[in-house]
Amino acid sequence: MTGAEALISQLQQRGVPFISMLCGNGTEPIIEAADAAQMPLIDTRNEQAASYIADSYARLTRRVGVCVVSSGIAHVNAMAGLLNAHYDGAPMLLITGATESPTLGRGGFQDVDHVAMCRSICKRAEQVERPERIPQAVAECFHAATTGRPGPTHLTIPRDALRGEIPADLALPNLGERGIAMQSARPAEDDVARAAQMLAAAERPLIVAGSGCFYADAGRELLSLAQVAGAPIVTPIWDRGVVNEPSDYFMGVIGAASGEPALLEEADLLIIAGADVDYRLRYMDRPPLCEDLRVVRIDTDAGRLYQGIGPNVAMLADPRSAFRLIREAYDGGGHEAWLESARQMHTEFYARWDERPDAPEGAMVGWDIANAVREVLTEDMIFAMDGGNIGQWLHMTLCRSSYPEALLTCGASGVVGYGVPGAMAAKLAFPERRVLLVTGDGSLGFCIPELQSAVRNEIPFVVVVADDQAWGIVVTGQQERGARCVASRLGECGWAQTAMGLGARGVKVSAPEEIAPAIEDGFASGQPTLVEVPIAVMSPTSCTQAP
Repeated sequence: MTGAEALISQLQQRGVPFISMLCGNGTEPIIEAADAAQMPLIDTRNEQAASYIADSYARLTRRVGVCVVSSGIAHVNAMAGLLNAHYDGAPMLLITGATESPTLGRGGFQDVDHVAMCRSICKRAEQVERPERIPQAVAECFHAATTGRPGPTHLTIPRDALRGEIPADLALPNLGERGIAMQSARPAEDDVARAAQMLAAAERPLIVAGSGCFYADAGRELLSLAQVAGAPIVTPIWDRGVVNEPSDYFMGVIGAASGEPALLEEADLLIIAGADVDYRLRYMDRPPLCEDLRVVRIDTDAGRLYQGIGPNVAMLADPRSAFRLIREAYDGGGHEAWLESARQMHTEFYARWDERPDAPEGAMVGWDIANAVREVLTEDMIFAMDGGNIGQWLHMTLCRSSYPEALLTCGASGVVGYGVPGAMAAKLAFPERRVLLVTGDGSLGFCIPELQSAVRNEIPFVVVVADDQAWGIVVTGQQERGARCVASRLGECGWAQTAMGLGARGVKVSAPEEIAPAIEDGFASGQPTLVEVPIAVMSPTSCTQAP
């Protein structure tokens, strides 16, 4: 067995369904071994897109997304998805090819230290120089990617290691078949008791449910605790969600540019579960948060329990187990007054987006797209959003009472441009489900050629592009400051025509009532379909319907 064959065998044993990739230097043995083993290869036109597919697949499924690229600049391009996975805590493996190991460090073709580039953002990074090392190196990357706080890993494997033969009688330990992030860490009884007592004693408790709740599959337990304790729930914007059904305990996202109800500032107890302390939580600074605020921190990674703050209770546990045991230990009331106040703040804040905002005569705006999406959105649909301005519209209009696992965003990095690869990943992960992507025209420009990759790989989905011919957030910010709009206008691109040139379906609509039918037609076609929606530049923050 060659090193490349061992690599593919290890991936298959761990349930990897496909590899996203772009061919090039050092990848030839991997391609040949994958083809021989009937491992699907999803080939892209840009390494950035290939890495976004792996990252998005991981963030949707909790399974390790695998990407293969070649050396040098190709590796740098692929680090976009790797960094995204780092921000979001997503299990991912980037495999980079290279020329023969004797030439590395001597100026061989595309000679550069890939591992050094990855080390600061990866849970594990290694250059594998012997074929017999490959099985264990792969296993160790999967173990690192899926344990504790999940995250990205990297292997550089030179061509000679991939071509080299592994002795049939090579002695190896049991490497297992772990391929998914599975968290099981029961909290200490004393921590559970203290957390339950603090929750009962609080007047205004708030649960911050971050991506760690998704990787622990904690949605049901989260809602159960919230209902028993009368505690509102929020999720940091861009984190993975677990509130799959509309709930009057969910109060929307925090950290959005469009603002939020003042729940963080009012709370006297925060239960922070699987979430980072960052700008979305106001860095936990006091003020603006209450001076007497108390904090329960829940995380499977001991190193993150004290990230940013010193919590009153640092609970080393998976959120699912923690929520269940705190609920069992809870003997307090339902915080009815606080819950009613939180719901009132939630209703008043989001009321400004209930009605269509004033817009230039005859022009469509982001609200129209969000309203059309509401018409077609179903429980079994994977809904992806990409872009700053349109992302704000979608969050303010569609993410008020739920934040489901079927919602895919850019992730905590706030990157734009991942959308088309992300939609491809969603369809690959859930081929029986419809996939809808809504993106801005600025974001779409990064990976629009991947529509041709979707056609080539027979991956159907619908993408709606909100085309304001601008970087909308930047333009509206410049306008609000009374500044000239410089370096922020994009101009006309003809997105529908571009899509058709890439082999996909392309449709341009001219009225709000045409958007939803165009989306449904796209799904019915069974082809990658782009729906172009010209809109006026308008930010959600410019709405004047606030009570």
